[in-house]
Amino acid sequence: MFNNPVTFQTTLISALVVATAGLTVPAASMAADYIEGKDIPADLRPLILPKTKLLAFVAADLNGDDRLDYVFILEKQKSRPDEEPLTDGQRPLHIAIRQADGKLKVVKTNDKVVFCSTCGGVFGDPFADLRAGKKTFTVSHYGGSGWRWSNDFQFNYSRKDDTWQLVKVSESSFHAAEPEKVKEKTYTPPRHFGKIDIADFDPENFKGVGAK
Repeated sequence: MFNNPVTFQTTLISALVVATAGLTVPAASMAADYIEGKDIPADLRPLILPKTKLLAFVAADLNGDDRLDYVFILEKQKSRPDEEPLTDGQRPLHIAIRQADGKLKVVKTNDKVVFCSTCGGVFGDPFADLRAGKKTFTVSHYGGSGWRWSNDFQFNYSRKDDTWQLVKVSESSFHAAEPEKVKEKTYTPPRHFGKIDIADFDPENFKGVGAK
């Protein structure tokens, strides 16, 4: 995805959007740009937990049943401005599936897949994008200082296991002085990992993990 890191950097600084089914929703920028008020779909609002704000969401048919679901990211808020910045579990990702009666039900959560707001080095907030389509979604990050880095974590729905599993991790890096020299790595199953449920995914510990 990030074959042209200079272009990506410029795009990230300018504006980022998340494409949903039929509409475009703002994602995070260099400083978290929360989605609030009228920009939050009415059926998603009850799922915004107390002391959190909506960072990003995408509407898509996530399990292939022809009903519109949501994958969304919340950000936990500090109780007081003088508190230390939150890091671990700051940005839980949730998957809400639409039931036969039309109501949404959160069926999966992961509080590690989305990096914290201060985890991007001098670039600050590393969260770059949340994308989704039929039976798939991807979380992307970008950050660093002299050395820049980016990653994509892609999950696809498994009808057999009735869950979303890691299917691809893409990583790239380059030095700011030589942006044309990009180092890229791609990890896929079963060579690099086995079955990893979205609920169990840890970006720091996925290689060699999971039954093959």
